Amino acid sequence: MKNLLWLNIGTIFLSLGIIATVEQVTGNRFQMNSPAVAQTATVPAKIYAENGIAIKGTDPVAYFQQGKAVAGSDRFTYRWGNATWKFSSTENRALFAKNPAKYAPQYGGFCAWAVSEGDLAPIDPNAWTIVNGKLYLNYSPAVQQQWAQDIPGNIAKADKNWPKLSK
Repeated sequence: MKNLLWLNIGTIFLSLGIIATVEQVTGNRFQMNSPAVAQTATVPAKIYAENGIAIKGTDPVAYFQQGKAVAGSDRFTYRWGNATWKFSSTENRALFAKNPAKYAPQYGGFCAWAVSEGDLAPIDPNAWTIVNGKLYLNYSPAVQQQWAQDIPGNIAKADKNWPKLSK
């Protein structure tokens, strides 16, 4: 039954044009490695990561579930989009694994205001906003205040700039 399940999952991935390989399944760690050539449009081409860790190790699901920035743990990780994502719980990791694009920050986790200005900048995980079910991160609380002055306009500009910046 277990092999049949993996076969069905593999068939689904192949039918969607996604090639994924299980990298590690041990204890509390479950990581999937997806080759860059097989990434779909939902995986950002460029992800803000320091030392391979996305969004400074902050749990992206916690923004939605707990309404705050929560540090992730080395015990709960998931590999997606050429970065390692950390989570504060098994449940949050499972939610992300089921639908990474739902929880991953926009613009690969780079500062949304910087992207709206045509640039890339790192982020402060405590400077964040959820707009229409999407997570946006900013460089600092001061930059977040600039971002908040025209969120719809900044999103429109960032959406236009992101394809060029993400290459």
